[in-house]
Amino acid sequence: MPAKKKNQVTASPERRRELLGTAAGVFAAQGYNATTVRKIADAAGMLAGSLYYHFDSKESMLDEILSTFLDELWEGYDAVLAAGLGPRETIEALVTESFREIDRHRDAVAIYQKESRHLSTQPRFHYLADSQQKFEKAWLGTLERGVEARVFRADLDIRLTYRFVRDTVWVAASWYRPGGLHSPEEIARQYLSMVLDGIALRT
Repeated sequence: MPAKKKNQVTASPERRRELLGTAAGVFAAQGYNATTVRKIADAAGMLAGSLYYHFDSKESMLDEILSTFLDELWEGYDAVLAAGLGPRETIEALVTESFREIDRHRDAVAIYQKESRHLSTQPRFHYLADSQQKFEKAWLGTLERGVEARVFRADLDIRLTYRFVRDTVWVAASWYRPGGLHSPEEIARQYLSMVLDGIALRT
């Protein structure tokens, strides 16, 4: 792996986003280990050596892709969790925010799903494990509040429900295409109508 260039240039924000978007697409399609800097450069229409003027390694590209996605995800999630909503409204808002993030960062979501377990064992990517723990706490806590408030069924298996909702939502990154027939908000509404009818208290 070439050493970081002493005269490494700083790309414009637009160019940097473009290169990271290209890299994310390659990582998502081919996997992190199978992706080389040359493959990313080829996809970007540039020489591999030229890419090193913008990023010092493929690891730094992946780090920026994942950290940007998670920073935006938690900005939205934290706002929802701080809003003082009821349990059902919180679930609705979290699901909607999740689909918005899939719309913005579909490739990053796919990478996260495929690679996070392995990457989180590396010091540079330890924040992935921290984020997963925080994510689980937010969802489980909201579901527990719903059961306690009798908004959700008393016999609900909280952890199983969490896994079902989590996987049902995030697997959408495998088929969702930005600019498609349905907006992220519309897809979220459809998902919520199916999920909440199954967990709402029967009266």
